[in-house]
Amino acid sequence: MDMLLQIVFSGIALGMIYAVIAFGYQLTFSTSGTLNFGQGEALAVGALIGLSTVSHIGNYWLMIPIVLLAGALYGIGVERLSVRPALKIKSQGWIMATIAFGIIMKNVAENIWGKDDLKFPSPVPEAPLQLFGANILPMEIIVIVGALVLMFAVEFFNRKSIYGKAIVATAADRDAASLMGINTGQVITFSYAISCAAAAFAGVLVAPLTLTGASMGASLGLKAFAVAIIGGLTSGLGVIVGGLILGLAETFTGFYVSTGYKDVPGLVLLLVVLAVKPAGLFGKTAIKKV
Repeated sequence: MDMLLQIVFSGIALGMIYAVIAFGYQLTFSTSGTLNFGQGEALAVGALIGLSTVSHIGNYWLMIPIVLLAGALYGIGVERLSVRPALKIKSQGWIMATIAFGIIMKNVAENIWGKDDLKFPSPVPEAPLQLFGANILPMEIIVIVGALVLMFAVEFFNRKSIYGKAIVATAADRDAASLMGINTGQVITFSYAISCAAAAFAGVLVAPLTLTGASMGASLGLKAFAVAIIGGLTSGLGVIVGGLILGLAETFTGFYVSTGYKDVPGLVLLLVVLAVKPAGLFGKTAIKKV
């Protein structure tokens, strides 16, 4: 029972990381119908900037606002250079453009920080805590709390602020929002800023539990995309549920079967969801009236 609780808690922590990254996919898709396929690189760059910042100021918590700002600026760069030109001519070129932007940033990161993985200092003791007999890492608790705080903060912003309501309106109907005087171009830019800020934040959450490097975001970004598809690209709740499903599936498979097979259940679930409910578990199929 103790080991079961430990596996469940680790799965939830991993799932919340996936959910934060997938939340960024969901946000940009809702407002613009586009995705940043370099989202994993935004996570890696955020973690590396966080590592350098912590090394200089010596405080993990003061580093977080700097990383959020850096992530937002990264997102603005992605939208301006990779997405906006394609949207102007109604092209699907943003797919390859966002991939190319991510590859460029990965190479830049390797030249600045090197190709070797680096140890990210933990802001809390690394000794596990005893919770109902299970060993729980303090950083895993921070991951879960931090991920929930970020997503609830963005949701509160969307519901209570004027600019947040503009995001909601653009997500509901971009053409109608434009006719109502909303600058949908700025809204899309802002959604990319929030998306990459969330990915950068996920980077500094997961980095103390793993190693930090320019390649750390590749797998996480891909799995988060699977989470977004499983939960539904139009549902904020869906990405949370999808993240928890994938995180728990990986930890249970890794412990009870083999770590070599831990990626299999999530991918199988992805294929099943695409076959049975292509819009995702909580997604809604768009109906266009002609």
